[in-house]
Amino acid sequence: MGKKSSKDAANQGGPMETPFLLAGEARVNRSTVEVRSPFDGHAIAAVCQASEADAEEALAASVKAFEETRALTSAQRSEVCLAVAARLELERDDVAKGIALEAGKPLADAAREVGRAIETFRIAADEAKRIGGSVLPLDWPSPAKTAAHAQRMGIGRRLPIGPIVGITPFNFPLNLVAHKVAPAIASGNPILIKPAPQTPLTALRLGQIVAESGWPKGAISVLPCANAVAAKLVADERPRMLSFTGSAAVGWQLKAQAGRKRVTLELGGNAAVLVHDDADLDLAALRIVGGGFSYAGQSCISVQRVFVQKDRWQTLAQKITAMVEALVTGDPMEEETQVGPMISEAAAMRAEAWINEALAEGAHLLTGGRREGSVLQPTVLAKPRATSKVYQEEVFAPVVTISPYDSFADGMAMVNASRYGLQAAVFTRDFSRVMQAWRELEVGAVLVNESTSWRADQMPYGGVKDSGIGREGVRSAIEEMTDERLLIADM
Repeated sequence: MGKKSSKDAANQGGPMETPFLLAGEARVNRSTVEVRSPFDGHAIAAVCQASEADAEEALAASVKAFEETRALTSAQRSEVCLAVAARLELERDDVAKGIALEAGKPLADAAREVGRAIETFRIAADEAKRIGGSVLPLDWPSPAKTAAHAQRMGIGRRLPIGPIVGITPFNFPLNLVAHKVAPAIASGNPILIKPAPQTPLTALRLGQIVAESGWPKGAISVLPCANAVAAKLVADERPRMLSFTGSAAVGWQLKAQAGRKRVTLELGGNAAVLVHDDADLDLAALRIVGGGFSYAGQSCISVQRVFVQKDRWQTLAQKITAMVEALVTGDPMEEETQVGPMISEAAAMRAEAWINEALAEGAHLLTGGRREGSVLQPTVLAKPRATSKVYQEEVFAPVVTISPYDSFADGMAMVNASRYGLQAAVFTRDFSRVMQAWRELEVGAVLVNESTSWRADQMPYGGVKDSGIGREGVRSAIEEMTDERLLIADM
């Protein structure tokens, strides 16, 4: 696990100063925050920070721009999304390298993220043309009143709501920004993005592409800023919606500050996989390892808890352990790397402490557990206590736990014994068990013979309990970002 530097020639002589994006234009400030490589800690850029006055200017511009964006035709909004997708396609390799550098995401994973973001904008281009409405007959009253209502019809149409504030996390610095920006464009709403402080560069690049793709400049701002500045944007009455992706603690706190505006929260998870005795264990092991250790487990739907029917659990544990020990760990800028660093050394130290706590409480270490700087060796723990943090909380690290269960009902109860409920997976050949899991598992989605980390960008995505409220996915986000207005006509 020895490190080698991923510095490049562009970083000789100190980090480059990077402006933020205010109403589609680059803006510099004296206040900057360094962005550093999660792998070796070298400075990548000094990103200018938006002040409270800058945020006010951006918000005022978005309010003004709404008069323009709401008047755009569906074809015009679709064309903007296609133009953004085309630019991302053209710059695919360079954008992927940027993600790998600032987020510590292995190049292969970063390239997949760029591909997904391109698809997200293409989906939004299609959905911009599908924003429809409803037709409601209004001739339902009793016969005595039928004559007065016989010719009346209600016609519903979805219309944009106004400026949106989007707050995004570090782990998907392009595609999770795209999941807020693309539906906002498709539905005709201005958007202000507050990116994660660890990974603002990719969001800034996307914002610049949007500003150069035909979207009104006042309708896009990307504002790296202090939390106090972001909090004022959230509390301000002019934004009509807050779309937040991040931790549960911060999300619920922002919801309390958001006033009367619409709020969607895509929060944490503690994703569980249930493997029954009739499952294909080779397939289950492959999907669990792929879903548990991609991007060092730093995904809210990363596989964290694995529950296996007791007659098969040792066999599956051995298969998973062998696969994990074959993973290549190290520099994210190297093509062969499969598991890179965590976002910071502090994050890796926190996960290491949770592992050690679980071991002290009786869990068995099957592999991993060692840390070097920000790189935590992929770790598999067997039979942790149900009170351990690695079992109860979102570990957000390359750590998977494996526990046996007796009956299928017992396994489902173990899955549900969590304050989170984002996605869960079931491996079985019995369709009746699939339907039972779909009915009874307390999550936003149940996947069958697939990893919990699987997601299609057009599907509704979100959870229950502490995993949030509302749904993302382009069409679902468009519905959140629009209101249905009814026209009642006497025909």
